[in-house]
Amino acid sequence: KVKEIEGIPFIKIKGVPITTWGRVMKRMFDILMSLTLLALGSWLFVLITLAIKMGSKGPVFFKQERIGFDGEPFMMIKFRTMKAGAEKFDNEAGLGVKDDPRQTSIGKILRKTSLDELPQLFNVLKGEMSLVGPRPERTFYVEKFKDVIPKYLDRHRVKTGMTGWAQIHGFRGDTSLEERIRYDLFYIENWSLGLDLKILFKTVGAVIFHRD
Repeated sequence: KVKEIEGIPFIKIKGVPITTWGRVMKRMFDILMSLTLLALGSWLFVLITLAIKMGSKGPVFFKQERIGFDGEPFMMIKFRTMKAGAEKFDNEAGLGVKDDPRQTSIGKILRKTSLDELPQLFNVLKGEMSLVGPRPERTFYVEKFKDVIPKYLDRHRVKTGMTGWAQIHGFRGDTSLEERIRYDLFYIENWSLGLDLKILFKTVGAVIFHRD
């Protein structure tokens, strides 16, 4: 940021508050919580798996390349919510289309309740994602927006997350990308373990009460 003092411009540089010890704490928290949630939710994984297999042909899980920390690609896992092969038309469909006609019946329920995101706990356990952070985006959109949206690539200064500051404020799907980036950058520049806990609690509330 540029600040003037008696007519003289000064450049103020704000670093990322996640120190080495902060990263260690965040990682330990991610491992502990992801293991706990996977253990407690194992019965739910079984039910969803059966529902997907009975509802349509195709694999239970859907994997797609996303861009994570420091611009490194990884394969993000979700429960499949669309007909097999529907991802071939992602670019034509657009970004986060609501009521996508390619969805299966069980897929609509999984998306509405965000239960399709549960397998990302494995991504968290592997260290590819965090429980909280900017949502990971597809390679196609990163390449498309990196030179158009100011500070877009700054999102990759931390691990991407299952939920984030932007998401609990309603910025997901086809909402304003510029506003989403602004909220992501606020999270990065103001990170604390307490902020992560606040985001997680608000996420649980949003899922339970079905708020976007």
